[in-house]
This record gives sequence, C-alpha cells and structure tokens, in this order.
Amino acid sequence: MRFEISKVLDAIEGRVCVDPSLARAVLDLAEVIRYQDIDGGRPASLLRLGMVIDALSRQLEEDSVQVYAVVHRALLSDADLTSNERMVVRRWADDGLVEVLDNPGDRMLEVADLLGLPVLTRARLDGLRGRFPWVAEEPGRVLAPVPGAGGPNLVAHVGGGDKPVAGHRSPAGAKLLTRQWRCPESGCALFGGGGGGSFADLARVQRSPAEQAPPALRNGVPTCPRHGTRLRDVGPRPRTEVLAVRIGGLVRRRFVVSEEQPVLVGRAPEGEGGIVLGQWLNDEARRWISRNHLHLELRVGEVIVTDVSTNGSGIRPGGSMTEAERIPLAPKQSRVLGENDMVELYPGVQIGRAEELPAGAPFTPTSVMAEAPTMAMRLPRP
Repeated sequence: MRFEISKVLDAIEGRVCVDPSLARAVLDLAEVIRYQDIDGGRPASLLRLGMVIDALSRQLEEDSVQVYAVVHRALLSDADLTSNERMVVRRWADDGLVEVLDNPGDRMLEVADLLGLPVLTRARLDGLRGRFPWVAEEPGRVLAPVPGAGGPNLVAHVGGGDKPVAGHRSPAGAKLLTRQWRCPESGCALFGGGGGGSFADLARVQRSPAEQAPPALRNGVPTCPRHGTRLRDVGPRPRTEVLAVRIGGLVRRRFVVSEEQPVLVGRAPEGEGGIVLGQWLNDEARRWISRNHLHLELRVGEVIVTDVSTNGSGIRPGGSMTEAERIPLAPKQSRVLGENDMVELYPGVQIGRAEELPAGAPFTPTSVMAEAPTMAMRLPRP
C-alpha cells in the first residue's frame, strides 16, 4: 500500500504549480487536507488534495487540471500527516511547486485577484469582500468542496451552481506579470535562480521565467510572500501563449509556449518539456503520429508551427472541420497559427489556443487518484 500511495502522491505532484498561465484555481492546502468528511479517514491526508483536483477536473470538463496551492509553513511538520506526506510537501516547497508562507493571511485571495482564478474553499470570506468585491459579486469565483457520492463536489458560495468561473486578472496583476522578479534571500524557491532546501538538487526541471508566481503587494510594493522582502525587477518576462491538446473531442492538457522556450509535441518527444500524446492515442493514431511531430515556438507574438514528422499534419483554419478547407502541412513546413486555427496531427488529435479549443465530447476524467488504495478512501455512499 505504501508504494501505491507514493504513486498517487507523485500523480498529485504533477497537478500543483504556481504558473500563472496553467493554474486553474487557487486553494489553501492546510484547509483541504483536513476535509475529513469527504472520505471519513484520518484527521489530515494529502490524498484529499487529489480528490479536490478531480472534482475541479470534472467541473471544468478537462484532464490534467493544475491548482495553485498556498501552504502554511507549519504544514511541513504537521504530525497529522504521515512522514512520507510531510516529505512530499517539503519537496514541493523546495521545488517551488507550492507557495509556502509563515502567515498565509489573505494570500489565497490575493493570488486569485491578481490571476483572475476561482478559489476553492469552505471558509467564510465576509470580512474580505470590501477588498475583493468579486467574492460576493461573481458567482462561481468561490466554490466549496463538499462531500458527494464518489468524491467531493463543488458548490458556489454565491449564486449556486457548481461551475468554476475565471475572472480577469486585476490591473496590478497584469502589470506584475509583465516583469521578472528576484528575491534577495538566498535559495528563494519562488523568486530565486532555482529551488532551495533539502531537495533542491533533486529538482527535475529548471522552471522557465514565464512560470514565476505573482509577487505579493505590500503597500503597493512587489514583495516576496515567503520572506517579506522587497523584490528586484530584473527585466521583462517572456511572452507566452497557452495552448491545449484535444483528442477525440476531450481537452487532455494545457501547455505554454514562450518566447524563450519552444515546445515539441508528439507521440513521445525527446528531451525535457515535450508534450507526450501517446497515452491518449489509439493504435492507428500511434502509428501515424511521430515521436517528434510538431515544433511550436512564439516569435513576435505569433505561434509558429513547424511539422517535424514523417507523415505530415494539417491546419484547420478558424477551427473549421470541413475537409475541403483543411490545409496540408507537409514535413519540414512551417506556418503561423492564425486566430481560432487548429493543428491536426491525425483525425481527432488537435492543438490550438486553449481559450479557442472547447471540449466537444462526453467527459470522463482521468482521475489523479487512480492509484490510490481503496481502504485509504472511505467515500460517502450515494
């Protein structure tokens, strides 16, 4: 069982990030792990984070959904967690996958405000409505994970319903996210040159500057939320474009292409950072789609698609599925991805801008909890 729990924690790890382009909701990890009523288990469990992520994935009708987690520093030594869970949270902290704070305060809402994200919480936020009016004015911006048959459901605090609704980035957030920031504290995992702490040498991927978390604002000054120190502006942040993969009508994952980091997409791309499609493909699609199939880059604000495959691809202009309008993209050929355009690697396997690529099929999510042992999850009966 210990091995199975380790596997599901590894899967959950792939769903936490501080990337402003990929996070789909923000939450307080210290709160979520104590939702004892959603599984009837021990007082605190990191597996509950996976259950809440699954609920978010169901409501967004999208696989591979990621969340932005704010973490109270005391959680790193919380005796209600197992030693393995504490080690995992410390690794996330050292790798900069979560934001660790001595006093989280209203940081969860500040992040949601800066990034335009929905918030997953059961907390009453009455005292913060003056500073964050969307808490009371925008249905779907704040949702409570509550017990349900087969796992938690999400219920909106205001207006009812269960659909998470993204807002607009605040003017301050939009401005902050055009710049890169550095913390003067050595080894700052969020605003340093890389991770710090016990697991720094085990960090698997050096994060792009485009993935940097939003600074906190203290009296209008960009500040490191962990150390409380003033941040230094070190130049413009790379421009980014958020793309998504849709297979069989289902949005399987989002990814970011930036000016300084092109992306390879294919059946099983070589190197770090490639977008692997193989796990979602049928046998025929696997034979057609090359190991490295598409090279995507951002130049002067435009997404450039280059086919690097054996069999070629196609462009669906404006998202049109009319076969006569499909534009072939031969191997080694490049093309600008226009507004609403999709690249089709194989029939039913498409890539486009995330906001322009809605799901178009009945959705059954790939659960992040698939490897969790049954006895660790005492789900409420219907």
